[in-house]
Amino acid sequence: MAQCVQSVQELIPDSFVPCVAALCSDEAERLTRRNHLSFAELLKPFSRFTSEVHMRDPNNQLHIIKNLKITVSNIITQPPQPGAIRKLLSDVVSASQPAEGLVANVITVGDYDLNISATTPWFESYRETFLQSMPASDHEFLNHYLACMLVASSSEAEPVEQFSKLSQEQHRIQHNSDYSYPKWFIPNTLKYYVLLHDVSAGDEQRADSIYEEMKQKYGTQGCYLLKINSRTSNRASDEQIPDPWSQYLQKNSIQNQESYEDGPFTITSNKNSDSNLLSLDGLDNEVKGKGKICFSVDGLPNNFRAHSLQLDQSSDPSNSFDGPDHTKPSSHETKKINTGIIHGACLTLTDHDRIRQFIQEFTFRGLLPHIEKTIRQLNDQLISRKGLSRSLFSATKKWFSGSKVPEKSINELKNTSGLQYPPEAPELQIRKMADLCFLVQHYDLAYSCYHTAKKDFLNDQAMLYAAGALEMAAVSAFLQPGAPRPYPAHYMDTAIQTYRDICKNMVLAERCVLLSAEILKSQSKYSEAAALLIRLTSEDSDLRSALLLEQAAHCFINMKNPMVRKYAFHMILAGHRFSKAGQKKHALRCYCQAMQVYKGKGWSLAEDHINFTIGRQSYTLRQLDNAVSAFRHILINESKQSAAQQGAFLREYLYVYKNVSHLSPDGPLPQLPLPYINSSATRVFFGHDRRPADGEKQAATHISLDQEYDSESSQQWRELEEQVVAVVNKGIIPSNFHPTQYCLSSYSDNSRFPLAVVEEPITVEVAFRNPLKVPLLLTDLSLLWKFQPKHFIGKDNEESKELVTGEPEMIGTEVISEFLINSEESKVARLKLFPHHVGELHILGVVYNLGTIQGSVTVDGIGGLPGCHTGKHSLNMSVRGRQDLEIQGPRLNNTKEEKTSIKYGPDRRLDPIITEEMPLLEVFFIHFPTGLLCGEIQKAYVEFVNVSKCPLTGLKVVSKRPEFFTFGGNTAVLTPLSPSASENCSAYKTVVTDSTSVCTALISAASSVDFGIGIGSQPEVIPVPLPDAVLLPGASVQLPMWLRGPDEEGVHEINFLFYYESVKKKPKIQHRILRHTAIICTSRSLNVRATVYRSNSLEDEEGRGGNMLVFVDVENINTSEAGVKEFHIVQVSSSSKHWMLQKSVNLSENKDAKLASREKGKFCFKAVRCKEKEAATQSSEKYTFADILFGNEQIISSASPCADFFYRSLSSELKKPQTQPSAHTEKQSLEDAVRLIRKCSEVDLNIVILWKAYVVEDSKQLILEGQHHVILNTIGKEAFSYPQKQEPPEMELLKFVRPENTTVSSRPSVEQLSSLIKMSLHYPESFNHPFHQKSLCLVPVTLLLSNCSKADVDVIVDLRHKTTSPEALEIHGSFTWLGQTQYKLQLKSQEIHSLQLKACFVHTGVYNLGTPRVFAKLSDQVTVFETSQQNSMPALIIINNV
Repeated sequence: MAQCVQSVQELIPDSFVPCVAALCSDEAERLTRRNHLSFAELLKPFSRFTSEVHMRDPNNQLHIIKNLKITVSNIITQPPQPGAIRKLLSDVVSASQPAEGLVANVITVGDYDLNISATTPWFESYRETFLQSMPASDHEFLNHYLACMLVASSSEAEPVEQFSKLSQEQHRIQHNSDYSYPKWFIPNTLKYYVLLHDVSAGDEQRADSIYEEMKQKYGTQGCYLLKINSRTSNRASDEQIPDPWSQYLQKNSIQNQESYEDGPFTITSNKNSDSNLLSLDGLDNEVKGKGKICFSVDGLPNNFRAHSLQLDQSSDPSNSFDGPDHTKPSSHETKKINTGIIHGACLTLTDHDRIRQFIQEFTFRGLLPHIEKTIRQLNDQLISRKGLSRSLFSATKKWFSGSKVPEKSINELKNTSGLQYPPEAPELQIRKMADLCFLVQHYDLAYSCYHTAKKDFLNDQAMLYAAGALEMAAVSAFLQPGAPRPYPAHYMDTAIQTYRDICKNMVLAERCVLLSAEILKSQSKYSEAAALLIRLTSEDSDLRSALLLEQAAHCFINMKNPMVRKYAFHMILAGHRFSKAGQKKHALRCYCQAMQVYKGKGWSLAEDHINFTIGRQSYTLRQLDNAVSAFRHILINESKQSAAQQGAFLREYLYVYKNVSHLSPDGPLPQLPLPYINSSATRVFFGHDRRPADGEKQAATHISLDQEYDSESSQQWRELEEQVVAVVNKGIIPSNFHPTQYCLSSYSDNSRFPLAVVEEPITVEVAFRNPLKVPLLLTDLSLLWKFQPKHFIGKDNEESKELVTGEPEMIGTEVISEFLINSEESKVARLKLFPHHVGELHILGVVYNLGTIQGSVTVDGIGGLPGCHTGKHSLNMSVRGRQDLEIQGPRLNNTKEEKTSIKYGPDRRLDPIITEEMPLLEVFFIHFPTGLLCGEIQKAYVEFVNVSKCPLTGLKVVSKRPEFFTFGGNTAVLTPLSPSASENCSAYKTVVTDSTSVCTALISAASSVDFGIGIGSQPEVIPVPLPDAVLLPGASVQLPMWLRGPDEEGVHEINFLFYYESVKKKPKIQHRILRHTAIICTSRSLNVRATVYRSNSLEDEEGRGGNMLVFVDVENINTSEAGVKEFHIVQVSSSSKHWMLQKSVNLSENKDAKLASREKGKFCFKAVRCKEKEAATQSSEKYTFADILFGNEQIISSASPCADFFYRSLSSELKKPQTQPSAHTEKQSLEDAVRLIRKCSEVDLNIVILWKAYVVEDSKQLILEGQHHVILNTIGKEAFSYPQKQEPPEMELLKFVRPENTTVSSRPSVEQLSSLIKMSLHYPESFNHPFHQKSLCLVPVTLLLSNCSKADVDVIVDLRHKTTSPEALEIHGSFTWLGQTQYKLQLKSQEIHSLQLKACFVHTGVYNLGTPRVFAKLSDQVTVFETSQQNSMPALIIINNV
């Protein structure tokens, strides 16, 4: 139980005090009424003695009474009705609330920190009122009247006669059988005559004379003259007299019991009104003139006819006031009536002393002697009775049944609670004496009397009487000074069980429990006290159950080891019962106290229940903010409730919220808890939405909110932009360059204020999540922002438009009328703003109406609150509110300070700066293919549209794959299409040729600079050839664009980035970009391999060596799914600075080069050096193109698009890292030699294969065109048209060795050496020789040596056979070279030298003459290298015998 103001040793004597009746004449009552007090109320503050009081016990021992208190009350002749008492108790409890600034106790138990109210004043008020208002009953005498004060006024005509009337009236009430109430202690009640004298108005002499007369008649001990009203109340109160009455009268507000016991006021029962309230005018009827005073025939006011708690039957049909809605008059209504009343306004401090003196006189001279005398009389009676009949009775009983009477258990006893003793029964006299002793605190004597009476009652099986005796015996035993015996709790238990189960008297049982629980608590037996309190909770009284459960909860928390969860559980039960009893505030308080235990501990359903109840109770008490926050908690926690329950919670929340918003319609918008917003997932997009494809016209993909973020691709786009910016700024990226970001998300860099352009929409994507199992409907959803226009920025007049409704001409706001989020769904809303003005915009959050789709659901018996209406997809109810978008920036981790503390950077994605107008480009692709064959060329068109009001310039496109597309050459001559090409819908420029020149090459030339591939240029950055280099507002330009399918099959994502600038100087935004991602699917077409060899033949028109043979293999590797029937090789072209194809040396006559599926064709071409004079006049970037036709139409390979794609493939090849020679070797000259030798084997001949493919599609034949490139760099090395897959190297074992000093190998490779000197033997193929005539056959052989390098070469020719192996001997042993065996020569640059040799044979047969070994060295070098002959063809000669 909670702490009490009084200890139990003070509480019990205070609750059981001697009762004195007061019977006043009407005039006397009027005198006291001038102070707004009845006579009984007037005495109340003075009826407690601070000093000790003495009296003598029956044994004449002096007995001390401490803190004696008496109670004086008006006579009421009707017992109070239970319903009225219940109403009074309910009002007392509701009027007593915890003080506002009360500091609660903080109890720490385990990991709980609980704020618990230390005291429960409402419980103490209830207990006090309950004990005071207990009706007197026959089985006990504690609250029977011991004396009666008869009060008359000195201003009456015949005061003495009035006294006798009053005396008769008292006698009639006590002894007439018509009056069963009130109860009187003994027949000869003490009468005490009091003469009231009004000092301010009355005649003092007359009063004194009347008093003298009274003393003569009643004796000095029996009467008193009390002078009051020493001042008039209307006089200005210059001195402040204390008001000791207010604490007694205000304690229970006006519903105090005594205020009912005052005189004249009526109890109304208006049958027509809904609620039957007591008339509250009774306190001051005379003053207000509202009440009527009814006199009986004998002139006495009949103000004691009915008890003030008596209610008309009709007003309490249920006879219960515990229903939740019965107690309507709440404390604040009643307080209004009581305000402004000053009690004791006519009394001075002297009067206060007189009243105090009067009470002392009455108690010392009248009451205590009367009690002393009565105790003595009763004691004498009992002794005499015991001596006579009782002793005989008890002696026989002892004789037969042994000395001790066995106490029967309650269950064995018959239900004899209805047994009544006559008033003069000796058993009752014992009880009477015990009660008197108890009232004057003589607990020893009281205990022995109760103990005796208990035995007698149990013998007679008078259970009600026995229970009363047991109860008081237990209390007396506890209160005995020095505690001679322990508190007999079992007495109390028996008494409670008897009252409750046998007598069915819950009021008495409750009194037992209240007393016993206090006693147990004082002995720290909290567990027993809690069990006792819980035992008495029942359905018959919600208020009592609530209070007892609450006290039980306090017992659990005050135990040595506090039981926190039991405390919380019983608090919830108490709150529930308070709620049923209509005590909303107390219910709310209990739930809040319990919430501390359940909160945040995972008891989610319990939390929901408590929050729901707190919400409802707060709402009923009009604590709307608390109600809102409680419902908010239910909704924002991850709820485990069913969908129907959640729906009910949500509707309740909306209903409460609506009422809150009605109270302050102009206040700030409230923060709504639903739906959840994932602020960090907010994305902001600057710009217009992408246009959908329109027929063949397809808009650039650009950036949209539908695209997922991909770090790789965003890095690619960034690199492309950096590339183009570097080109525009002459190779340097400016320091203030930041990549353009059109879409800001949690992945982008949001540390700077983003720039948005006026008149271009800003789209904010907000990520909502509905955590509930019921759908949420948001209506009128829009963004909330504030805006500072640019030209207003200044200290004084910064204009902030806070509200959306503010300035639509500044910022237009899109409103989504309905946005439905289904149960447990995550969904994004895209909300737009349209800035019409330059300035700073701050997007604050979203504003919307929150509602739910109505479904008629009643949950757990919780009906929907009023105000819900159903409709189609309509809201049943909605509230307007907002949610802020607060995005936390990234964690900072750069400096030491940032690493050691937790700091976050800014995230400014919602704070764009609106800048002046900028050009805006839109790009459309027309006839853009989605699928191509590898190498296929198609023509499409690109349309550039300026959709802004500013001209744009500097348009460029950058791509990582420049070999994929071209806009054509720089010069107009190269780009236009020839008529014949357009007839055949060909992408190429063609010329019809005559059939004679088929096999020889047609030569043309072109410079790579014309195609944007110059020295040091960036081939990826391509300027778009706009007419006049400017695109005006609203203008559009269509340009042709050729595309070539990438050489690898598969799906290719090709990124284009279009870059453009404004014509204006120094804008805030330097440039703008537009992105496009083309997705092309390529399928296999042709595979081309080519090899170049030196020609061994010597014939040359110019008589100059150096011809080469080019072998080209073309294989159709197309799979038939693409529908390609066959490929035609239309033309093979070469492009080189030094070489060109001269003619085709195919032996087959079949000119038509067709390749069906999986067929392979072989071609051989002769290549010659370009003529020297041509080579000299050409700039270093001039390429010679030579076309060899296989049809009658020449494709001009030096024009667009053929040359474009050739140059682009070349540039990607040139971009490959060249192996740079190391400059750190000591033998620099050796390096040069190696380089020269290498150069001999290098060749820069490039082959372009042009083809047509015949495709059957939907029974129509299409002709596709394409080209493949093979770049030949090295003699004898095979080159491919498509990139070769690298074989993964085999795994090698790790070697732990120190690395040698790795230098570039200074030895040239075998292939390079073999191409330094070209050697060919000229001899007859067969030679006839008559061996029988001449045994030696001599054959003349010419050895031709050609220097392939640009340097002078020293050559050694060694003709001696190298005998290394038996096989070699077999081959070479049969012939020998005659003459000189070694020749030393020097060959000048590219010189050809011939040696005349003779070979000698002795047998017929086939011989290989290729045995000479040639050693070469550069003239200025020391090292000699052998030129290997492995690659030379075998020089076979047939020797015949004739």
